[in-house]
Amino acid sequence: MSRTLRTLLVLLLLACLSACVPPKRDKALEPRLQQYESMVRWSQWDGAASFLAPEYLEESPPSNLDMERLRLFKVTNYTIRSAAPLGEGDQFTQMVEIRMFNRNQAVEKVILDQQLWKYDEETENWWLHSGLPNVLQRY
Repeated sequence: MSRTLRTLLVLLLLACLSACVPPKRDKALEPRLQQYESMVRWSQWDGAASFLAPEYLEESPPSNLDMERLRLFKVTNYTIRSAAPLGEGDQFTQMVEIRMFNRNQAVEKVILDQQLWKYDEETENWWLHSGLPNVLQRY
């Protein structure tokens, strides 16, 4: 095989491999979702709030009452019911069923949390734009 042909084959192989490598935003999504899920599973609500988008926090920051209400609950199960990319891959939505035990009333509550995640090119990070789980929701 001639040297030129080998060089072309190597370049073609590299081009194919680079096309298979997902963009940086795609690689960053799964760990980000897992980190958020871990915070929620352990009922670390202040930590979960750190995943909220800065723009979201400016428009509708969680109130002290909202945070105190969340602290009444211990998460017992976190199940992803559906997940899908949106737009041009810079948005992601997932529907999560969260089972929570109310420590004061000794009852379990089930809520559906519709999450909207958006990628920020500037910070190279995924941010939650739909808020923390709403424990007042009826399911």
